[in-house]
Amino acid sequence: MNQRRSNERRYANWAELKDGGRRYWYDVPGRLGWMARYVKEVDSSEKTVRFHQEIYDEHGRLMEVHQKYPEDTGHQHVGEG
Repeated sequence: MNQRRSNERRYANWAELKDGGRRYWYDVPGRLGWMARYVKEVDSSEKTVRFHQEIYDEHGRLMEVHQKYPEDTGHQHVGEG
């Protein structure tokens, strides 16, 4: 199976990027109303260029980003509170 088809099966959502790549993502609801979004960005040949996790609060506000690839930077607080 080619990489694009594999990514489309694994990720429920994707968007085309201006550079010919794609941004794939899927959401995982938390028990307390928060949500984690896993995001994979690829170049035009479907090679991963970035993978990160976004954490949203119960109001849909982005609170944290945890970049995992190309370098694990740990959780970075971005929201209020």
